[in-house]
Amino acid sequence: MEKRLQIGILGLGVVGTGVVEILAKERQKIKQRTGVELVITKALIREAEDKSGLATAHGLKLVYDVKEITEDDEIDVVVEVMGKIHPAKEFVTAALSENKHVVTANKDLLAQHGTELFQIAEKHHVSLYYEASVAGGIPILRTLANSFIADEITEVLGIINGTTNYMLTQMVENGMAYEDALKRAQELGFAESDPTNDVDGIDAAYKTVILTRFAYGTDIALEDFVVRGIRGIEIADIELAKAIGYEVKLIGMTKKVGDGVFAEVAPALVPVHHPLAAIRNEFNGVFVRSTGIGQSMYFGPGAGSLPTATSVVTDLAVIAENQADNKPAPQFIQYKAEKQFADPKAVSSRYFIAMKTIDDAQLWREIEQAAVDLGVSYEDIENTMAADGKRRIVWLTEELNEVQKHQFVSAVSKIEETKITQIMKVMEE
Repeated sequence: MEKRLQIGILGLGVVGTGVVEILAKERQKIKQRTGVELVITKALIREAEDKSGLATAHGLKLVYDVKEITEDDEIDVVVEVMGKIHPAKEFVTAALSENKHVVTANKDLLAQHGTELFQIAEKHHVSLYYEASVAGGIPILRTLANSFIADEITEVLGIINGTTNYMLTQMVENGMAYEDALKRAQELGFAESDPTNDVDGIDAAYKTVILTRFAYGTDIALEDFVVRGIRGIEIADIELAKAIGYEVKLIGMTKKVGDGVFAEVAPALVPVHHPLAAIRNEFNGVFVRSTGIGQSMYFGPGAGSLPTATSVVTDLAVIAENQADNKPAPQFIQYKAEKQFADPKAVSSRYFIAMKTIDDAQLWREIEQAAVDLGVSYEDIENTMAADGKRRIVWLTEELNEVQKHQFVSAVSKIEETKITQIMKVMEE
């Protein structure tokens, strides 16, 4: 007897529409490979929306009450592409609790409530898949889960926010100021009218949480690590970095140090010959270090209707394969390792540190003395008068551990009329 999976989709925005159209195009191919036909039968929309043309073209029943999908015994899989945490969390919980597989692209939801939803899926013997939640069209989660099963991942570095990468590219290549690059990103639809989640690193942090789960089986939360974005980054820092052989990128990092994990989202100086330095505009890239393979790089579109929708449809195809093979519903990843953080004294890096102070030699000596007291060795790579009348001092340090770095930042903050305006890790090749 022919196997058939009926699907209900929550949301028919750009991604939801993409899912409907891609599945219609690839349905026959998926059926040939899996022996299972995937059919979207219902779509949840808001009452004010007019999706009648799409519904007629693809044979969808439009509904306005989520229960018409979550409580429909004939629906096997629910796709959530609404975005935001609420009411998506409640809808996904209801679907899982009604023994329906769920596919979602919602990184905010997974980063903050993934553990809870994973446990509900396990309890009800259904799968929860979310390849599209990180890096859009790059199949990075399935790669981490499957391709490194015989390898040990030691570090994952990601350019995983297309908005900030677009802005930084414009600042490097076209000399745009931060504000102009942001305005351009908004005009092109890469940035929202409220860009907070992008420019403050929150979006990248959600994805770093998910990458950490897949790389190390460890569940972390946003409050467990430092998150800094690119808000207010100065063109002077980008130009100086370029002059000494680096590109500035917003990097989501998660790495194994000893028996613990260290995670961070922050701007970093990436050597021009490093694969991540070549990632331009809205594209994403994920760089993985492991003991077996060594170095590997994954590149592709980080967002957009078709790349994200393609990842969603791939998850649906995997569920179809599982059904065809009569597998019990497997989970995407098991992240049950004990949470253990790296010793901050064992985490070290070189740093680019930009400071501003008044033109007073005594204050410069206080900064230098703070460095001596904390064992901070550095090369002074800029010491000039800035346009605002302040003296701009930029150091490139030798390796500092996390404790030294924080102590130095604290010491400088106590010096009169002195401020650290930018601090960035210097990545090695």
